[in-house]
Amino acid sequence: MAIQLYKPFNTLNFSKQHCFLSGERLQSTEEEIAVFPVWLMQEYKLEDKPFKLLDESMSTYKDMRLPCSNETYELGIEPLEDEIRAAFLKGYDAVAELSQIKLFQWIGKMVYGILFNEIRIGIRQQKANNEEFVFSQSLIHKFSNLHIMLQSIIMPVEFEGSLPWTIKVFKTDTKQDLFSYRDEINTLTFSLGMKDFGIVACLQDNGTNGLYHREILEKINQQPLHLIQFEEICGRFFYSNYLFNRLPEYTVMPTEDTIYIEAMPLRGMSNKPLFDVWQNRVYGQVLENFWKPWGLVLFEIIKDPEKPLSYLLDQEENFRPSGSVVLPS
Repeated sequence: MAIQLYKPFNTLNFSKQHCFLSGERLQSTEEEIAVFPVWLMQEYKLEDKPFKLLDESMSTYKDMRLPCSNETYELGIEPLEDEIRAAFLKGYDAVAELSQIKLFQWIGKMVYGILFNEIRIGIRQQKANNEEFVFSQSLIHKFSNLHIMLQSIIMPVEFEGSLPWTIKVFKTDTKQDLFSYRDEINTLTFSLGMKDFGIVACLQDNGTNGLYHREILEKINQQPLHLIQFEEICGRFFYSNYLFNRLPEYTVMPTEDTIYIEAMPLRGMSNKPLFDVWQNRVYGQVLENFWKPWGLVLFEIIKDPEKPLSYLLDQEENFRPSGSVVLPS
């Protein structure tokens, strides 16, 4: 008999009575985990810091929770968390050695945890208004695929062909250990900066954003980035993933021993390019948000509409070493 996958999006069942990953019925309300790892919250004193949700309401990092069976935690989440924690606290060299699948699982679990909480809020609000909960079919498709891939934490899964995501790890040249976190749930885009490294991830693009930015990634070539440079590369990925116009399809084949997941060709779905047209003004608005700590505004960023301000590249389009970056006064 083939392995059975849990598919909560088929019934829109996001009850806290079932484990978020396995679907098994829980024995106690105490069977739950924090969306943001406890060690991470303690390291950066995040527990009581505000976390803004899509409906503009506020939560805290520690109040974002996921129902999780003891078995799922002990067999899947805990060993994953231990491995990630050990690498992240060591820094860039150890993080760069982590497998792409482990990074995907850890990032995906957090992103899905936020999504789970957002969905529950949406269901609760619409129920209070006596309205039926409406969910975009394209988002159901995308989020359901994410959840299926996440079950690789507790089930034997093999990703055949190209991996379904783009995850890039950068070395950062920072004097302070600063924590930076962003996500964009609808496009499944994520970034994290801490210690001496930064990560940017597009969780369901089949690697296309990495190819889209291949030229600048080759110029960076593992050289350390100033924090403002890391935020710039994050802005580029967040914007390009917004422009990514495909809804990837995957062949999912459960067998008795393993679940095989294979990405279907993206170009076969349409003749148009994989990305919509890049618009510098919109990109500038994205950068303005990412560069808030430095007070840069849109006018300064797109003073030359054909060539937005960059701290990654100089006037000749060569990589600007982190030590040569002059911050705005």
